[in-house]
Amino acid sequence: MSEQTTKENNHKKRTRFSMPDSYIILFLMLIIAAVATYIIPAGSFEREEGGLVPTVIPESFTNVESSPVGIMDFFLSIQGGMMEAANIIFLVLIIGGSFAVINATGAIDAGIMSLINRTRHRKTLLVVSVAVVFSIAGFLGVLHTAVIAFIPVGLVIAKAFKLDAITAVALVYLGAYSGYTVAGLDPITTGFGQEIAGLPVFSGLWYRFIIYLFILTSSILYILYYINKIEKDSSKSIMGEQKFTDIEVGEDTDKTQPFTTLRKIILIYFAICMTIYTIGVFQQDWGLEEMTALFLIIGIGTALLARMSGTKFVKEFVKGAQGMIYAALIVGLARSIVVVLENGMILDTVVNYISMILEPLPAVIGAVGMYFFNLLFNLIITSGSGQAAIVMPIMAPLADIIGITRQSAVLAYNMGDGFTNTIAPTSGILMASIAVAGVSWVKWLKFMLPLLGIWIVIGLIALIIAVSINLGPF
Repeated sequence: MSEQTTKENNHKKRTRFSMPDSYIILFLMLIIAAVATYIIPAGSFEREEGGLVPTVIPESFTNVESSPVGIMDFFLSIQGGMMEAANIIFLVLIIGGSFAVINATGAIDAGIMSLINRTRHRKTLLVVSVAVVFSIAGFLGVLHTAVIAFIPVGLVIAKAFKLDAITAVALVYLGAYSGYTVAGLDPITTGFGQEIAGLPVFSGLWYRFIIYLFILTSSILYILYYINKIEKDSSKSIMGEQKFTDIEVGEDTDKTQPFTTLRKIILIYFAICMTIYTIGVFQQDWGLEEMTALFLIIGIGTALLARMSGTKFVKEFVKGAQGMIYAALIVGLARSIVVVLENGMILDTVVNYISMILEPLPAVIGAVGMYFFNLLFNLIITSGSGQAAIVMPIMAPLADIIGITRQSAVLAYNMGDGFTNTIAPTSGILMASIAVAGVSWVKWLKFMLPLLGIWIVIGLIALIIAVSINLGPF
């Protein structure tokens, strides 16, 4: 057998045993979740209404009649997941449509290329600047859900520097989540968790800011390391030979377009709209629904500024939305896993078992146990407020029992909720973000795991120090 034939056969074997699509992986996880409802006993805590979401009443757990998920319920859960994630699904579709309209004007490509040309020999400065800007927004709690909207911007930057789609996601998503992991001023995660624990809202900010600096620095260094690696040898790219797919929104950035006055006005208009959204988040409690409406305003306003005909606007908008269908539907499938676990009434049972294990442990070990429990539990419940409502009413009094401050308990929840959001296949935000860039969950996991390990170690050290100094409410 010739050497060429051997190479071809090896290539066929690699192709034959390639990793399945993200949809297949999520569907298998859905099956596992359904089987778990037959194995894990059903149970429920009593909940107190009021506040953002109903909160668990400690020591109110009771076993209830088992409610395993049948075949029909299994497939109904997919529809249920799509319905529960409808706000994210429609946001993704409308973002795709609006960005396609902006792209049709050439404004994004021209603007990013102008920035790149100014930093052509200062790539490190560009990477650091982009990551820092997004991390500040994440730290303030205004971007972790909106991050999907900026993935196309990351794609333009990555294409211009001939990198890959992984880098595009990392610049924007990891930038934002470097800030969101400790959520210093996020009212939905930190604020809500501290309120449940009876702490002053946003207390301990100085300590969270120090952790944020370490997380951000490690993220930037890791991204720069990856960029340097694939620039030296393009075969080291996790994306393989195809650095970008045809899923993402955006055109070929090799074509230089002039940064005209009209294009500058369009980008200024976009920036003004996003500033309005940021103000709305803090002053009017805006969320995903308002962002969806705002992107419709952005799309229509851009068409008017560019004097785009109605027919062309519809054509570009629908084309952009079609390119996001893969990303949009995967969000619903991810959510259906949570629907199965909730319908099977086994989530509260898991929390109750863990609290029984942690209660008799020494202070430091108990705090570390809380931390790792939240890291794992967040793979199921990726909603910050949802996780806070379930675990904080248990962890707050548990902190008193094992002898650590409630601030340390909130910190354990915060970092546990934030860190594993970056790999959780049940996270609609993550799955939509990587799907927009055409990155499979498996490839993202391969990229993210080393950095996640670094984050977890940083968090572990920070938590141990917090316990040692009795991190207080202020």
